[in-house]
Amino acid sequence: MPRFAANLTMLFTELPMLSRFAAAADAGFTGVEILYPYDLPARDLYRAAVSAGVEIVLINTPPPNWTGGPRGFAAVPGVQDRFRRDFERSLRVAEALRVRHIHVVAGRAEGEAARQVFAENLSWAAERAPHTSLTIEPRNVVENPGYFLHDFATAQQIIAEVGAPNLGLQFDAYHAQIISGDMRASWMRVASLVRHIQIAGHPGRHEPDGGSIDYPAFFRLLDEQGYRGWISAEYTPARQTFHGLDWIRRATA
Repeated sequence: MPRFAANLTMLFTELPMLSRFAAAADAGFTGVEILYPYDLPARDLYRAAVSAGVEIVLINTPPPNWTGGPRGFAAVPGVQDRFRRDFERSLRVAEALRVRHIHVVAGRAEGEAARQVFAENLSWAAERAPHTSLTIEPRNVVENPGYFLHDFATAQQIIAEVGAPNLGLQFDAYHAQIISGDMRASWMRVASLVRHIQIAGHPGRHEPDGGSIDYPAFFRLLDEQGYRGWISAEYTPARQTFHGLDWIRRATA
Protein backbone atom coordinates (compact mmCIF):
# COMPACT_ATOMS: atom_id res chain seq x y z
CA MET A 1 0.00 0.00 0.00
CA PRO A 2 1.39 3.45 -0.86
CA ARG A 3 2.67 5.70 1.89
CA PHE A 4 1.34 9.18 1.25
CA ALA A 5 2.87 12.46 2.39
CA ALA A 6 1.26 15.88 2.16
CA ASN A 7 3.17 18.84 0.80
CA LEU A 8 2.38 21.40 3.49
CA THR A 9 3.63 24.28 1.36
CA MET A 10 0.76 23.67 -1.07
CA LEU A 11 -1.89 21.79 0.94
CA PHE A 12 -3.95 22.95 3.92
CA THR A 13 -2.98 26.55 3.27
CA GLU A 14 -6.31 27.53 4.85
CA LEU A 15 -4.45 26.98 8.13
CA PRO A 16 -1.28 28.40 9.68
CA MET A 17 1.75 26.21 8.96
CA LEU A 18 2.01 24.74 12.43
CA SER A 19 -1.64 23.63 12.28
CA ARG A 20 -1.21 21.86 8.94
CA PHE A 21 0.59 18.86 10.45
CA ALA A 22 -2.44 17.75 12.46
CA ALA A 23 -4.75 18.45 9.52
CA ALA A 24 -2.62 16.22 7.31
CA ALA A 25 -2.67 13.44 9.89
CA ASP A 26 -6.44 13.72 10.23
CA ALA A 27 -6.75 13.39 6.44
CA GLY A 28 -4.82 10.12 6.46
CA PHE A 29 -1.30 11.26 5.58
CA THR A 30 1.52 9.72 7.59
CA GLY A 31 4.27 11.95 6.22
CA VAL A 32 4.69 15.58 5.16
CA GLU A 33 7.14 17.60 3.10
CA ILE A 34 7.87 21.31 3.28
CA LEU A 35 9.54 22.95 0.33
CA TYR A 36 11.32 25.78 2.14
CA PRO A 37 11.07 25.43 5.94
CA TYR A 38 13.30 28.37 6.70
CA ASP A 39 10.87 31.00 7.95
CA LEU A 40 9.86 29.27 11.19
CA PRO A 41 12.05 27.82 13.95
CA ALA A 42 12.92 24.21 13.16
CA ARG A 43 12.12 23.19 16.72
CA ASP A 44 8.55 24.43 16.32
CA LEU A 45 8.08 22.54 13.06
CA TYR A 46 9.52 19.37 14.55
CA ARG A 47 7.31 19.59 17.63
CA ALA A 48 4.23 20.05 15.44
CA ALA A 49 5.18 16.98 13.42
CA VAL A 50 5.78 14.84 16.50
CA SER A 51 2.54 16.01 18.08
CA ALA A 52 0.61 15.06 14.93
CA GLY A 53 2.43 11.74 14.55
CA VAL A 54 3.76 12.44 11.05
CA GLU A 55 7.27 12.22 9.61
CA ILE A 56 8.87 15.12 7.75
CA VAL A 57 10.19 13.38 4.67
CA LEU A 58 11.63 16.09 2.40
CA ILE A 59 12.78 19.68 2.23
CA ASN A 60 14.42 21.70 -0.57
CA THR A 61 17.75 23.43 -0.45
CA PRO A 62 17.19 27.14 0.16
CA PRO A 63 17.09 29.59 -2.74
CA PRO A 64 19.33 32.67 -2.64
CA ASN A 65 16.31 34.93 -2.30
CA TRP A 66 12.92 33.33 -1.84
CA THR A 67 11.00 36.63 -2.03
CA GLY A 68 10.85 37.26 -5.75
CA GLY A 69 14.20 35.63 -6.42
CA PRO A 70 15.27 32.51 -8.31
CA ARG A 71 14.41 29.17 -6.76
CA GLY A 72 17.63 27.25 -6.35
CA PHE A 73 21.09 27.66 -7.81
CA ALA A 74 23.03 24.38 -7.52
CA ALA A 75 23.72 24.44 -11.28
CA VAL A 76 24.39 28.16 -11.57
CA PRO A 77 28.05 28.98 -12.36
CA GLY A 78 29.77 31.55 -10.20
CA VAL A 79 27.86 31.03 -6.94
CA GLN A 80 29.40 27.77 -5.74
CA ASP A 81 30.49 29.30 -2.43
CA ARG A 82 26.97 30.57 -1.82
CA PHE A 83 25.54 27.14 -2.65
CA ARG A 84 27.82 25.48 -0.12
CA ARG A 85 27.01 27.96 2.63
CA ASP A 86 23.31 27.55 2.03
CA PHE A 87 23.58 23.77 1.79
CA GLU A 88 25.10 23.83 5.27
CA ARG A 89 22.01 25.72 6.38
CA SER A 90 19.74 23.14 4.76
CA LEU A 91 21.68 20.35 6.43
CA ARG A 92 21.29 21.94 9.86
CA VAL A 93 17.54 22.32 9.35
CA ALA A 94 17.22 18.78 7.98
CA GLU A 95 19.02 17.36 11.01
CA ALA A 96 16.80 19.34 13.38
CA LEU A 97 13.67 18.12 11.59
CA ARG A 98 14.92 14.50 11.23
CA VAL A 99 14.26 14.83 7.49
CA ARG A 100 14.72 11.82 5.22
CA HIS A 101 15.56 13.62 1.91
CA ILE A 102 17.01 16.96 0.85
CA HIS A 103 16.09 17.99 -2.69
CA VAL A 104 19.00 19.89 -4.23
CA VAL A 105 17.35 22.47 -6.48
CA ALA A 106 19.29 23.03 -9.72
CA GLY A 107 18.03 26.49 -10.63
CA ARG A 108 18.08 28.34 -13.93
CA ALA A 109 21.18 27.77 -16.05
CA GLU A 110 22.25 26.18 -19.29
CA GLY A 111 25.22 24.71 -21.09
CA GLU A 112 28.21 22.59 -20.24
CA ALA A 113 29.45 24.95 -17.53
CA ALA A 114 26.15 24.58 -15.66
CA ARG A 115 26.28 20.82 -15.98
CA GLN A 116 29.81 20.73 -14.59
CA VAL A 117 28.93 23.03 -11.68
CA PHE A 118 25.85 20.95 -10.86
CA ALA A 119 27.84 17.71 -10.80
CA GLU A 120 30.60 19.30 -8.70
CA ASN A 121 28.13 20.75 -6.20
CA LEU A 122 26.31 17.43 -5.92
CA SER A 123 29.57 15.55 -5.40
CA TRP A 124 30.57 17.99 -2.68
CA ALA A 125 27.14 17.82 -0.99
CA ALA A 126 27.02 14.01 -1.12
CA GLU A 127 30.45 13.81 0.52
CA ARG A 128 29.60 16.51 3.06
CA ALA A 129 26.41 14.69 4.14
CA PRO A 130 27.06 10.99 3.53
CA HIS A 131 24.20 9.85 5.76
CA THR A 132 21.61 12.16 4.17
CA SER A 133 19.61 11.16 1.09
CA LEU A 134 19.93 13.81 -1.62
CA THR A 135 17.60 14.02 -4.61
CA ILE A 136 17.48 15.87 -7.91
CA GLU A 137 14.26 16.46 -9.85
CA PRO A 138 13.66 17.15 -13.55
CA ARG A 139 11.09 19.92 -14.04
CA ASN A 140 9.24 20.85 -17.20
CA VAL A 141 10.39 24.04 -18.93
CA VAL A 142 6.87 25.01 -19.97
CA GLU A 143 6.20 26.14 -16.41
CA ASN A 144 9.84 26.49 -15.35
CA PRO A 145 11.57 28.27 -18.24
CA GLY A 146 15.33 28.10 -18.10
CA TYR A 147 15.44 25.40 -15.42
CA PHE A 148 18.64 23.44 -15.93
CA LEU A 149 17.45 19.92 -15.11
CA HIS A 150 14.56 19.52 -17.53
CA ASP A 151 14.87 15.93 -18.77
CA PHE A 152 15.37 12.49 -17.27
CA ALA A 153 18.30 11.49 -19.47
CA THR A 154 20.42 14.31 -18.07
CA ALA A 155 19.40 13.40 -14.52
CA GLN A 156 20.39 9.77 -15.09
CA GLN A 157 23.74 10.79 -16.53
CA ILE A 158 24.56 13.17 -13.68
CA ILE A 159 23.62 10.63 -11.01
CA ALA A 160 25.88 8.08 -12.72
CA GLU A 161 28.68 10.63 -13.09
CA VAL A 162 28.58 11.67 -9.44
CA GLY A 163 28.33 8.03 -8.39
CA ALA A 164 27.39 8.78 -4.79
CA PRO A 165 25.30 6.16 -2.95
CA ASN A 166 23.27 8.87 -1.23
CA LEU A 167 22.22 10.66 -4.45
CA GLY A 168 19.04 9.61 -6.22
CA LEU A 169 16.13 10.79 -8.31
CA GLN A 170 13.00 12.64 -7.25
CA PHE A 171 10.23 11.63 -9.65
CA ASP A 172 7.45 14.18 -10.07
CA ALA A 173 4.74 12.43 -12.07
CA TYR A 174 3.17 15.71 -13.16
CA HIS A 175 6.44 17.04 -14.55
CA ALA A 176 7.16 13.67 -16.16
CA GLN A 177 3.85 13.75 -18.01
CA ILE A 178 4.65 17.17 -19.48
CA ILE A 179 8.29 16.37 -20.23
CA SER A 180 7.69 13.08 -22.04
CA GLY A 181 3.96 12.87 -22.69
CA ASP A 182 3.98 9.43 -21.06
CA MET A 183 4.55 9.42 -17.31
CA ARG A 184 4.43 5.64 -17.00
CA ALA A 185 7.07 5.12 -19.69
CA SER A 186 9.32 7.68 -17.98
CA TRP A 187 8.88 5.87 -14.69
CA MET A 188 9.85 2.52 -16.19
CA ARG A 189 13.11 4.01 -17.49
CA VAL A 190 14.22 5.56 -14.20
CA ALA A 191 12.47 3.57 -11.45
CA SER A 192 15.66 2.04 -10.10
CA LEU A 193 17.05 5.52 -9.31
CA VAL A 194 13.97 6.96 -7.59
CA ARG A 195 14.07 7.84 -3.89
CA HIS A 196 10.92 9.96 -3.68
CA ILE A 197 7.75 10.47 -5.74
CA GLN A 198 5.48 13.52 -6.06
CA ILE A 199 2.04 13.49 -7.65
CA ALA A 200 -0.53 15.93 -8.99
CA GLY A 201 -3.32 15.79 -11.53
CA HIS A 202 -2.62 16.66 -15.15
CA PRO A 203 -3.60 19.05 -16.57
CA GLY A 204 -3.92 21.76 -13.94
CA ARG A 205 -1.75 20.42 -11.11
CA HIS A 206 -4.81 19.90 -8.95
CA GLU A 207 -5.90 16.75 -7.12
CA PRO A 208 -4.37 13.51 -8.48
CA ASP A 209 -7.75 12.27 -9.59
CA GLY A 210 -8.76 11.89 -13.23
CA GLY A 211 -7.07 13.66 -16.10
CA SER A 212 -4.36 12.18 -18.29
CA ILE A 213 -2.54 10.26 -15.52
CA ASP A 214 -4.10 7.01 -14.29
CA TYR A 215 -2.96 7.21 -10.69
CA PRO A 216 -4.79 4.11 -9.41
CA ALA A 217 -2.93 2.09 -12.05
CA PHE A 218 0.34 3.80 -11.11
CA PHE A 219 -0.15 2.99 -7.44
CA ARG A 220 -0.82 -0.65 -8.30
CA LEU A 221 2.35 -0.72 -10.40
CA LEU A 222 4.36 0.70 -7.51
CA ASP A 223 3.01 -2.01 -5.21
CA GLU A 224 3.85 -4.68 -7.74
CA GLN A 225 7.39 -3.35 -8.09
CA GLY A 226 7.87 -3.16 -4.34
CA TYR A 227 8.39 0.59 -4.12
CA ARG A 228 8.80 1.45 -0.43
CA GLY A 229 9.41 5.19 -0.59
CA TRP A 230 7.03 8.06 0.01
CA ILE A 231 4.49 9.41 -2.46
CA SER A 232 3.94 13.07 -1.80
CA ALA A 233 0.82 14.99 -2.79
CA GLU A 234 2.27 18.17 -4.26
CA TYR A 235 -0.67 19.89 -5.90
CA THR A 236 -2.73 23.05 -5.77
CA PRO A 237 -6.20 22.16 -4.44
CA ALA A 238 -9.01 23.10 -6.78
CA ARG A 239 -10.97 24.27 -3.73
CA GLN A 240 -10.14 24.05 -0.05
CA THR A 241 -7.86 21.10 0.60
CA PHE A 242 -10.43 19.27 2.73
CA HIS A 243 -12.92 19.15 -0.17
CA GLY A 244 -10.64 17.22 -2.51
CA LEU A 245 -9.25 14.34 -0.47
CA ASP A 246 -11.40 11.50 -1.76
CA TRP A 247 -8.49 10.31 -3.88
CA ILE A 248 -6.42 9.32 -0.83
CA ARG A 249 -9.33 7.48 0.75
CA ARG A 250 -9.81 5.43 -2.41
CA ALA A 251 -6.09 4.78 -2.79
CA THR A 252 -5.74 3.46 0.75
CA ALA A 253 -9.05 1.53 0.89
